[in-house]
Amino acid sequence: MDVRHLRLLRELADRGSVTAVAEATHRTASAVSQQLRTAQREFGMRLVEPDGRGVRLTEAGVLLAAGGAEVDAAIAAVQARWDAYREEPGGEVSIVVFPSAAALLMPDVLADADDMGISVRVVDRDPAESEFAGLTADFDIVIAHSLTGPCLVATAGMAVHELVTEPLDIAMSASHPLARRSRLTPADVKDASWIGVPEGYPFDLVLTSIAQLVGHQLTVRQRVRDNRVIESLVTAGDCLAVLPRFTTRSGAGLVLREITGVPARRYLSAVMRPDVANRRAVQAVLESVKRTAASVSLGPVSNRTWPA
Repeated sequence: MDVRHLRLLRELADRGSVTAVAEATHRTASAVSQQLRTAQREFGMRLVEPDGRGVRLTEAGVLLAAGGAEVDAAIAAVQARWDAYREEPGGEVSIVVFPSAAALLMPDVLADADDMGISVRVVDRDPAESEFAGLTADFDIVIAHSLTGPCLVATAGMAVHELVTEPLDIAMSASHPLARRSRLTPADVKDASWIGVPEGYPFDLVLTSIAQLVGHQLTVRQRVRDNRVIESLVTAGDCLAVLPRFTTRSGAGLVLREITGVPARRYLSAVMRPDVANRRAVQAVLESVKRTAASVSLGPVSNRTWPA
């Protein structure tokens, strides 16, 4: 049994297409297809079948792909024990993190990694919640967020570590009439105009929940991904927005107000493949991420501007 074939099937299971496997493994699609045919000859049965313009794993292919994950987990566990025996964390750790969490966590995590002699590569991305799990195929640690709970979409079988629960507040210009209130209800904001995020992104659930409670759609003038852009637009105009409490730069014309009556918090989690989670370097960096996250819930909110 060729372990390389098991790993190839695992990659196909995780990435969903021959083209995606080829791109990730720096091979041509024809080379990947040839290796799949070789694997089928070795195992003596069909491992993939046509699916539209691509292929999908058969039941036998799914079984062997799971075996590939088990092999990788076993090798990673042995590597972790070997690194511990040599008293070396070992290797580079890659982290993909959405921008506001990067600002919150990465300065301390990178400093810790330098002290431990671990090389950390950070990539910032801001995908929809449904896309976080897929990023574990390319990154050791995926820092993700969700409004529904710490267990994200499509993370069954993965290592998921809850980091911190962050309140989501309503942001507005300091001159906005609602800024005089210490907290808000859905009725208070039902007729406001909003700067939103793209549909499917976690913060949009707050607006959806408000709309359901008040019985009509909210007026969303713009949909923007970047929180810093949202901060600027809100500060300069009369729109409201949903922004995270710990990393929003309130003050200097921008204020945050708590909203009650709707779910308004996000859960930050670290997601990894189980085999990757066994690596000693990954475990060391994860502990740093968890320590930093634990410290921020009491942290950078002192710049919030409240009425006298």
